[in-house]
Amino acid sequence: MRTILHSDCNGFYASVESLLHPEYRDKPLAVAGDAENRHGIILAKNELAKKYFVKTGDAIWQAKNKCPELVVIEPHFDQYMKFSKLTKAMYAEYTDRVESFGLDEAWLDVTGCNRSGYEIAKEINERIKYELGITVSIGVSFNKIFAKLGSDYKKPDAITKIDIDGYDGYKNKVWPLPCEDLLYVGRATKKHLHTIGIYTIGDIANCPVEILNSNLGKMGEVIHTFANGLDSSPVAQFDERPDVKSIGNSTTTPRDLENYSDVKMIVQILSDSVGRRMRELGFRCKTVTISIRDKDLFSFTRQGQLKNFSSCTGDIRDKALELFRNNYNFRKPIRSIGVSVSGLIGDNSPFQLSFFEDNNKDIRDEKLDKTLDSLKNRFGNYAVRPAFLMKDKNLTLLNPKDDHIIHPVGFF
Repeated sequence: MRTILHSDCNGFYASVESLLHPEYRDKPLAVAGDAENRHGIILAKNELAKKYFVKTGDAIWQAKNKCPELVVIEPHFDQYMKFSKLTKAMYAEYTDRVESFGLDEAWLDVTGCNRSGYEIAKEINERIKYELGITVSIGVSFNKIFAKLGSDYKKPDAITKIDIDGYDGYKNKVWPLPCEDLLYVGRATKKHLHTIGIYTIGDIANCPVEILNSNLGKMGEVIHTFANGLDSSPVAQFDERPDVKSIGNSTTTPRDLENYSDVKMIVQILSDSVGRRMRELGFRCKTVTISIRDKDLFSFTRQGQLKNFSSCTGDIRDKALELFRNNYNFRKPIRSIGVSVSGLIGDNSPFQLSFFEDNNKDIRDEKLDKTLDSLKNRFGNYAVRPAFLMKDKNLTLLNPKDDHIIHPVGFF
C-alpha cells in the first residue's frame, strides 16, 4: 500500500501577491492578464474574492460586476516561479519522489517513511505557512488520483485523508462527489456523462466500462479506472523531466480578427514561436493542431498531419492556415487562436523522405529557420520579421515565445 500526498498552494498567484503587497491582504484580490490588451481573464483570486463568486476564467468585467471593489493585479511570473521552487525544495526534504503538476501543485510519495502520511502532511502544511507565508491544502491517499481529489476536497489550508476502506474510505468519501470532481472530467466529458445518466464518481465506478468507452472513447476506461481507485501511476523522481508530448502557444488578440489576413498574421507569429521552441528542444513534429475561439467564446480544435516530420516554421504555418480555411467561415469574429504541434521525434531520428517532394528545399528551409533563430536570440524577437506583419503593428506586436513562461504539465 502506497502513501501519496498531493499538495496544492491555495490561490497561489493571489497568495504570493498578497504576501508581496500587504496593503491588499484584507481586500478582495484577483490576478489577471492585461485588460487593455484584452488578456483580461482572472487567473487566480483570494478567499475574499471567492465570497463574491469571482471565478478563475471570468473576464475582468464579469469579476468587477460581481465585486466592484475587486483589486486586479497583473501577474508576476518570476515571483511565482521563485515561490514554486521554494515549495518543491521543501517537499524534497521529505522524499526524492516529488512530481510537479504545474507551478502550484505536486505529488509526494512518502511510502515507507517512519511517520504516517497525515503527520507528514500536517508538518508540511505548517512549515509552508510559517516559512513561506502562503497556505497549502494537502490530500493523503493510496494513489495519485485520490490524493489530488483530497487536496481539492476542502480548502483553504486543510488536510484530507482518503483511505482504501473504512469510514474515510474512498467509497464513502469519493463516490458521492459530482463526476466533474474527478481528474480529466471536464465540461465536455461531464455533459456526455449526464446524457447517459451518470452524475457522481460512484456512477462512473459502477457503470460498465463498455458503455463509457462507447461514449468517451479511451478516456472512458481511464476515468473508470480512476473512479475505482485503481490508479497505479508512479510519482516521478524529483527534478525528473517529463517526456515532451506537445509544444504550443495561444493568444487572445488585442482586437477581434475580422478576416483571413488578420488570422494569417497571428498564425505566423504563433507558428514562429512554436517552431523556435521545438528547434531549441531538438524535435521535429508530424501533427499540427489549431484551436479557435470566437467572440462569443465558442471554441473548437482541429488537427492535421504534415507530409514529413518537420521543424520548419513555414510547414507549421501552412498546415495551420489550411486547417483554418477548411473549418471556419467568419460568421463571427475571432477572439483567440492557438497553434500546437505533436507527434514529436528527435531531430536526429531517421524518418522516411518522400520521392515526390523537393527534400533539398526542406533542408534549406530548416537552415534558414535556424539562422533566423540565432539572429532573434542575439538581437531580439523583432530583429527579423516577414514584411506582411508590418501591416498592423498594433495587432502583431506579440512575443509569445518570450512571454510563454509557464509550461503546463499533463498527468499522463
